[in-house]
Amino acid sequence: MTAVVEPPVARLAALPGVSTASRVAAQAERARATGKVLPVVPALAGLLPSTGLRRGSTVAVHGGTSLLLALLAEATAAGSWAAVVGMPSLGLAAAAEYGVDLGRLALVPRPGAELPAVVAALLDGVDLVVVHAETVQAAVARRLSARARHRGAVLLASGAWPGADVELSCRFSEWSGLADGYGHLRERRVQVRVHGRGAAARPVSASLTLPGPAGSIALAARDLAVRSEATA
Repeated sequence: MTAVVEPPVARLAALPGVSTASRVAAQAERARATGKVLPVVPALAGLLPSTGLRRGSTVAVHGGTSLLLALLAEATAAGSWAAVVGMPSLGLAAAAEYGVDLGRLALVPRPGAELPAVVAALLDGVDLVVVHAETVQAAVARRLSARARHRGAVLLASGAWPGADVELSCRFSEWSGLADGYGHLRERRVQVRVHGRGAAARPVSASLTLPGPAGSIALAARDLAVRSEATA
């Protein structure tokens, strides 16, 4: 007897929060009802041109997964669905610590050659889709960004992505918490810089704690301001 293998798209349709083509109209209506910008934590809202993640945009994140997880936290807590593709080392415990609602997070850790099809299918029905940029060719990346624009999803790329609307870079500096050689590491100070196209053309930066005292991301106590690099 010949075994029947489900196609990748059929398997994706069974994932929580993934819509098939027949439900795209309903997703579009929901996008109109919930607004054009997905929320982010206050520390990041001051850096982003729309004070959040604009639907249909592509955002490239440089400097590790911590900043990516921080971007997902507020949106999933507010009811949006997210998916992460091609990042098998992503830690769910770390995601939860940054405030990501794991009940609204779908993982496709090893899509292999099906990665473009998987990401395209997820963009049809998931609010935020994270993908490892190094595994995507430039021509494919541009097609996926176009699909995100058409479907009203947010494409988050871990690494460089051609034509990204917004780019966030994260430079780690120092941990604090240890005293006289003992104690616990409590928070890490980082410098986050945002630049891009259109409203994001003027670079801005801020000193943040990632993680902060409560585990999420926050403005650093020693630098409670967002700085415009054009006027600094």
